Amino acid sequence: MKISYNWLKQFIKTDWTSEQTSELLTDLGLEVEIVEKYQSVKGGLEGVVVGHVLTCEKHPDADRLKVTTLNIGLETPIQVVCGAANVAAGQKVPVATIGTVLYDKEGSEFTIKKGKIRGQESHGMICAEDELGLGTGHDGIMVLDDAFVPGTPASEVFKIANDEVFEIGLTPNRADAMSHFGTARDLRAGMLQRGVNVELITPSVSNFRVDMRTLKIDVNVEEPLLAPRYCGVTISGITVEESPAWLKDRLKAIGLTPKNNIVDVTNYVLHELGQPLHAFDAAKINGKVIVKTLPEGTKFVTLDDVERTLHAEDLMICDEKGPLCIAGVFGGKKSGVTEGTTAVFLESAYFDAVSIRKTAKRHQLNTDASFRFERGIDPTITEYALKRAALLIQEVAGGKITSDVIEVYPKKVEDFSVFLNFSHVSKIIGQEIPKDTIKKILVSLDIKVNSVSDSGLGLTIPAYRVDVQREIDVIEEILRVYGYNNIDFSKKFNATVSNSPRTEDYKVQNVIASQLNSQGFHEMMANSLTTAAYVKLSTSLKEEHNVTMLNPLSSDLSTMRQSLLFSGLEAISYNINRRNSDLKLFEFGKTYHKYLNGYEEHKHLSLLISGNRNKESWTSPQKSTDFFLLKGYVAGILNRLGIDKISNIPVKTDIFSEGISICYNNDTLVELGSVKKSILKHFGIKQEVYYADFNWDLVLRIITGKIKYSEIPKYPEVRRDLALLIDQHTTYESIYNLARQTEKYLLKDINLFDVYEGNKLPQGKKSYAMSFTIQDNTKTLTDSQIDKIMTKLQQTFETELGATLR
Repeated sequence: MKISYNWLKQFIKTDWTSEQTSELLTDLGLEVEIVEKYQSVKGGLEGVVVGHVLTCEKHPDADRLKVTTLNIGLETPIQVVCGAANVAAGQKVPVATIGTVLYDKEGSEFTIKKGKIRGQESHGMICAEDELGLGTGHDGIMVLDDAFVPGTPASEVFKIANDEVFEIGLTPNRADAMSHFGTARDLRAGMLQRGVNVELITPSVSNFRVDMRTLKIDVNVEEPLLAPRYCGVTISGITVEESPAWLKDRLKAIGLTPKNNIVDVTNYVLHELGQPLHAFDAAKINGKVIVKTLPEGTKFVTLDDVERTLHAEDLMICDEKGPLCIAGVFGGKKSGVTEGTTAVFLESAYFDAVSIRKTAKRHQLNTDASFRFERGIDPTITEYALKRAALLIQEVAGGKITSDVIEVYPKKVEDFSVFLNFSHVSKIIGQEIPKDTIKKILVSLDIKVNSVSDSGLGLTIPAYRVDVQREIDVIEEILRVYGYNNIDFSKKFNATVSNSPRTEDYKVQNVIASQLNSQGFHEMMANSLTTAAYVKLSTSLKEEHNVTMLNPLSSDLSTMRQSLLFSGLEAISYNINRRNSDLKLFEFGKTYHKYLNGYEEHKHLSLLISGNRNKESWTSPQKSTDFFLLKGYVAGILNRLGIDKISNIPVKTDIFSEGISICYNNDTLVELGSVKKSILKHFGIKQEVYYADFNWDLVLRIITGKIKYSEIPKYPEVRRDLALLIDQHTTYESIYNLARQTEKYLLKDINLFDVYEGNKLPQGKKSYAMSFTIQDNTKTLTDSQIDKIMTKLQQTFETELGATLR
């Protein structure tokens, strides 16, 4: 938000420097990020003076040039070569002296230097209108009034406006400060607290009066909840033209481009008082003004020539034939003020903040008006601002007030009541502030003290302070005006040493993240908001479990995600489309679910791999990622976490074409596999993607249990391998379970290290290469004992599964 210091001084008479004022505003919570100088003409015409042309003769070596001598207030005249046809002796002209910086139409600067033009010295430049930035004329040099004294600065001749502009980083809760008046109100409170007595000056509207009642436009508010207060008045006999210089300078200083005197007045009052206004061409209003909503799908063309499709909840300003304006957001093309407008209907209203915010978001319109309405404006100044604008329009555009002020205000917006406990003030602030000081601060903030007791104050908060509705809010107001820098703090240093367990979530995350990074993974962070349609890609996700946003930014960000997979696939697709197809990604994130008994959040770790395992190189052939590579990464994570009592079962989630679930007791710890091609197709992915989903909440519960350990065996382990020819339908799980049942005590580990399916095998067969680790913790095993165990295993596989050795 930009605040003009000259404008601010219309409300508070102060001789403070901009540095002092910006420091106080920042202390009050209105952080001044930068102070910029503003000049109505760039450069302020510094170095340009009035010159008197003493002589003017033709250049000896150029027909179109003239050599002049000029009195610019120095002891001796200067010589300037000029190419303007209208230059003549006796004229008073603007002269840019040596060293003066001027700016062209594009804002590029050029410096006036001493030089020679066709052999004649030139010590400056006689300027045209466009060269000084005072207009567009370039037919010849500017000729000034003969009364000006040579040497007079041009900034005095042309009354160059100089100002300083505060760029304030306004927080969304400070709706009361979104104007020069609101900022001045805060500044006054701060100055009073610092012992500087100043008065807050408000523009007078006592001169407002109805000249004639010849153009009354009735108003019908059909949606009083969306438009609690609506005012209007007509002004006839106006002339729409360029605004006067003072008005244009005010708007330009805060970064606004002047349009015409009517529109400029509405913008002026908006930034002056914080009340948005809108002017309709009265001749384009058919019958009365109606404030209502329109049917879903109604088409409406706004001022920017864009046809918009209205929502059923969009509040509209209409006449008896159709819509005129999107209330509080943007005007309509057909009802706007033009050069031919001779009468206007001026609107000043208080609209519901939530309604305006939703409409602005739906149509992606962010205007100065919607910015204020959606944060909450002052409902008490609606009529005052209307009268202020009407008087300004009369001042700059002429005309007469041709109707009474029409006001629809069925239910007054009430102030808030709060009780302030003195003990709570001291407890929250950490220092006792005198009661008289507290009352003085509250009064300076327009907070009315209704009752006083030993324990506290009964207060009435003005309706425009929408951010002050609780006792803690009042304490915050007291503290910011009293001054954070005035609060004493102890010089004693206190520290607390807490016992932080090694299994704290963030510590475990860092360990696993470091491990994955070392294996070539990149960590990603996706938005928790996603599109609701993704749940349709899997039957295991239910639409009724979606957590939907009440006020979504867009349809693509309307729902909290139920799975980390889809945001991960978005990242995979994004990278592949940019020729980065070899990917290893991981993410720690949450999923969100709505159940009958309430809302739930679950934390997950997801892994995604796709493309080739390694970069292209002449030293090693490329090999695609596969399920077993992902399984290895998953096993590495579980080993690092010390989770070993796990079992594998077939995966039940339908997002995988093939996969397994790794369980701990009866709970699913990890699901991993190859993502279905139908899901990949939805994201435009043509290569295989392998995905693993860790139940991170379960991981943390497992590792926070008691640590159990056993001694390292003293006796060696023995490994034996079997290559089994088995039926296609036989699973690794069935072999694993049979082996465990056959040898319960000495068989320590079983591992599948190769699977082969090819045309060299009989039809319907596949080959599993497996290793079996055997160990006795009490003695060294003999060859005969080992052979006996392996024979028993082989016979079991042959009997139960029909397996044969290859």
